[in-house]
Amino acid sequence: MATARTPPSSSSPPFQNINGKHHHNTMKQHRITTFFSPKLSIYLVATCAVLLILFQIQSLQTPSSSSSSSPSPRPQWPAFMRRWESLISNTTTTNLNRNDDNNCGKESTILSDQDVGPTETKESSTILSRKSVEPMETKESSTVLSGQGVGPNGAREFLDMDSVARKLRDSVTFLPLKDLRYSNAPLQGHTWFMSAMDDTQEEGEAQYQRFPSTASKGRVLCLRGRDRHDGAWNSYALAWRDALPNNATFLNGLTFVSYNHYDYGNIWHGLSAVVPFISWHIGNRCSSPARWVLYHWGELRAKMSNWLTTLLEATLHAPLNIETFEDGDGYSDDSVACFEDAVVMRHNEGGMSRDKRIETYDLLRCKARMHCNVSLEGRLSEVTGSGRLPVIGMTMFMRTGPRSFKNETAVIGIFEKECRKVEGCRFMVAYSNNLTFCEQVKVMSSTDILISPHGAQLTNMFFMDKNSSVMEFFPKGWLKLAGVGQLVYHWIASWSGMKHEGAWRDPDGDPCPYPDDDRRCMSIYKGGKIGYNETHFSDWAKRVLREVRMRKTEEASKKNGPAANGCSCG
Repeated sequence: MATARTPPSSSSPPFQNINGKHHHNTMKQHRITTFFSPKLSIYLVATCAVLLILFQIQSLQTPSSSSSSSPSPRPQWPAFMRRWESLISNTTTTNLNRNDDNNCGKESTILSDQDVGPTETKESSTILSRKSVEPMETKESSTVLSGQGVGPNGAREFLDMDSVARKLRDSVTFLPLKDLRYSNAPLQGHTWFMSAMDDTQEEGEAQYQRFPSTASKGRVLCLRGRDRHDGAWNSYALAWRDALPNNATFLNGLTFVSYNHYDYGNIWHGLSAVVPFISWHIGNRCSSPARWVLYHWGELRAKMSNWLTTLLEATLHAPLNIETFEDGDGYSDDSVACFEDAVVMRHNEGGMSRDKRIETYDLLRCKARMHCNVSLEGRLSEVTGSGRLPVIGMTMFMRTGPRSFKNETAVIGIFEKECRKVEGCRFMVAYSNNLTFCEQVKVMSSTDILISPHGAQLTNMFFMDKNSSVMEFFPKGWLKLAGVGQLVYHWIASWSGMKHEGAWRDPDGDPCPYPDDDRRCMSIYKGGKIGYNETHFSDWAKRVLREVRMRKTEEASKKNGPAANGCSCG
């Protein structure tokens, strides 16, 4: 940088001294026009420092071509920084072309050389520097994202995407559906079914898994699981949709994958496994599955009970399609099924709040009644002939074989006698084993007091109007030895909005050769028959009838019955 100077006058030499005055003026003029000054020096130093810092930043932002063949796209800079980089890059190029000898120019040249790889020239470094200030939306940046990069010698290279997909496909790892590490306590803590996966738990909802999801990193669920005898032979894996494992069949639509520690043939155990799916169905815009996949101890199951099948078809408005992975469908032992959208439930109703359970059972009751052409009005509108009192339906729901009454005639006579004493009480006896699904729904819909031994037939209780009563009976030995399983119908009464009126436990029964608290006695007591106590049964029936009469009268005075406005989920 230079400052223009005024040439000295030809008539007076620059250092001529005339009485000392001219010399003073001449020196003053010389100081004004000199090339160097302290302020200019400070300005030059500051400018060089700024350039040095900016070039260091630029070198960090410009990836070296020798270090990677496919550099990552660099982040966008604010507009003013891009202008600065462009200005500096142009200045550097100009300095290089002019071979500026000042210190600042040399520093710029050195900094530019730092960006140059072992086989690149200064010219290529300048080009790279200019490209580095382009925004990410340019063609160069988009090619990097699409798999195109810059090789060691500046040549463009393309990633073999088929090779990447093949490697991802080969890296899919299958794990056993049944983790034998948990075989001694499969229901305690972490389940042994798909044990490597964690559940999603939303407040009040059942625990579940969803594939694909954020938790699965966008991967879909794949199953190699059609063995029906040993769940340890069945396995699962997660895979990206574009890199499915070899020999895979992709199944479109929503799939419900159910794990049940017990049995889908028993209506109680089967119902407890599907209730969380119905709750999920309600909370997800009434989405219905294209298929079900059923597992019991990791073993594939091909069917549910007819009762449960009809209930699900009525609730979901679609035929029940249970996937069995048969040979005729194109599957073999090595075949894999991958699902577009899968929901997995493996804890039955665990985690569901009482409100969610009641909402779910309300839908099941409503859909079953619609399916069976039973009125949704409820029974509050039914009154006696005088029109003064509501009708009370008392039903003995009997079973045959284990846990049936030893003397059915005597037990029926006790409760029928008490019913006749109450105006408007209608007594009925029904056997669960000879009724169709809809016949059971109709019986329950006309029942206010359900009298029945402990057993799966009590599952039908949720078809009754809410706030109805349940009376349960047990054979000898169950209180000490049956564990929490003896409470399941107490639970379902609470979950479906019913009132469990307690249980009677027969103190007499078949003898056991072991102490009463020996678990070996349960094999004798489990199938035992139930006796009766006339006095206790009569008093119990009177109390329950009185309470139901008061409750129904009170409810009838408040409203004429529940509004018949259809079911949720259409």
